[in-house]
Amino acid sequence: MWMYLGLLSALFLGLHNLCKKHAVHGNEAFPVLLCTTLSGLLLLAPVYVLSRFLPEHMQQYGFYITEVSWRVHGFIFIKSVIMACSWVLAYQALKHLPITIVTPIRSGGPFFTFIGAIFIYQERPNFWQWIGFFIILLSVFLYAKVGKKEGINFKKNKWIFAIIGATFLGASSGLYDKFLIQHQGLQPQTLQFWFCLYVVLILLGILTITWFPFPQKRSTFIWRWSIPIVGILLQAADYFYFKALQDPEALIMLLSAIKRSQIFIAVIAGGLIFKEKNKRKKLIPLFGILLGVGLILYT
Repeated sequence: MWMYLGLLSALFLGLHNLCKKHAVHGNEAFPVLLCTTLSGLLLLAPVYVLSRFLPEHMQQYGFYITEVSWRVHGFIFIKSVIMACSWVLAYQALKHLPITIVTPIRSGGPFFTFIGAIFIYQERPNFWQWIGFFIILLSVFLYAKVGKKEGINFKKNKWIFAIIGATFLGASSGLYDKFLIQHQGLQPQTLQFWFCLYVVLILLGILTITWFPFPQKRSTFIWRWSIPIVGILLQAADYFYFKALQDPEALIMLLSAIKRSQIFIAVIAGGLIFKEKNKRKKLIPLFGILLGVGLILYT
């Protein structure tokens, strides 16, 4: 069951990435990120209020947001810092790079997750899963070759390093999620609500220094319908992902790989919608990533 929940998470993540590309295109990345996160928080706020006033009903429907200790709040805040940094890097990179380059690099996240899952949680992949893992890495390398034809030098372009950093931090957060869900016993909606709240506070602090005091920067911000949709889709993706992690048999390395299936939406539909170059050449490494994911999942 947890694998199917992972696939649902991947579906919403793929749609989320498409809307995110639309939201940040020619726009200020930081305020877009704040607004998307705030949209997610506003979606969860009624759930928190109802949990305080109608706890029995919310428990009955499985959406009750529990009270947590200050110690657990500290754990959630650490996740919020990690993901805030990851999103800041990812949004800036997505603004300057094609989605068909960004998404495959993000697909290299299982590399970091595999290492962490092996050494931290003692998860053990089999021979074919290792083969799939290296096929994914090779496919990401092939995307780098295609990217050079679009004027993107993977060694000199700072946004490439930004998206790699975002990928590493995102993978670290994924490993941390297993600790929060399985070892701290957090419910998905509880983690989502406090996580969103802390990220909003962190981003407000950043924007207070870098954006709010500058009228010229504020004037370049463009509100788009896709901005709140990004936040809503992300909350849906996270909910199914955290529900999958609640299963004691769920392996974080496999969930991380399953989530890579979002590239079907991001690369194919994104290439058609945003009219990006070399779509056919990107199908070869796309197939490689899918093959690698398939070997990880079904062997």
